[in-house]
Amino acid sequence: MMPAMQTPALPERPILVVDDDAKIVRLVRTYLERDGFAVVTAADGPAALDAIETHRPALVVLDLMLPELDGRAVIRAVRRDEEAGATPILVLSARGTTIDRIAGLEDGADDYLPKPFSPAELVVRVKAILRRATPNAASPEPTATSTSVAAPGRSAGGRIAHNDLVLDPERYEVTVAGAMVQLTNVEFRLLQTLLEADGRVLSRDQLLDAVWGSEQSEVLDRTVDVHIRRLRDKLGDDPDAPRYVATVRGAGYRSAPVAG
Repeated sequence: MMPAMQTPALPERPILVVDDDAKIVRLVRTYLERDGFAVVTAADGPAALDAIETHRPALVVLDLMLPELDGRAVIRAVRRDEEAGATPILVLSARGTTIDRIAGLEDGADDYLPKPFSPAELVVRVKAILRRATPNAASPEPTATSTSVAAPGRSAGGRIAHNDLVLDPERYEVTVAGAMVQLTNVEFRLLQTLLEADGRVLSRDQLLDAVWGSEQSEVLDRTVDVHIRRLRDKLGDDPDAPRYVATVRGAGYRSAPVAG
């Protein structure tokens, strides 16, 4: 008998729902509260930023078409903030084209659910994001499409050293040359998955399954490329002379060779 997937503990901090449509807010709030989540709300961009600063939410469900300050500007502002920068963000928007989704992911969203949407699916995605964001659940479970063999640079405490980069799964921290690098949950898990693969090439499908999970019903292949690009930017990694993440054209990504 297969063991049931462990349900993550409810976060101590609330879920922030940001939308100027009161009906959408009530619907999302109702479904989240049914599953035991505490919920706070905001109806425009400035109110969203105030709520993030005040409540430090565990996750933000964010509409893009907001009064005063749109959702993309909110995402960019959050990602620039030293304390709130790693807050998971799930975009919930009527802008559902591929271009819109890629733009939202490039701004720093962790996931994107277009309207009209299933409230039940939204709750599933919220739980999946929170499960990925839990430090002690940071390591992907072994699957047929993900690798979990420790790299040679892995210490007894679980830290992974790769060139001048150190990733600490227990502290959920990454440093480069001793300087802390602030990553989102998705970026952290992408980097960890690549480093733990120990130089083996992982396809986009393997990375999607390892980082987003098989429960996701629709995740774009371009999602991986967008987050890899953002990860490289934050690490200061040159794709033409990579130290951390290398592209294998036509196949996927791998950790870059360790300098001799």
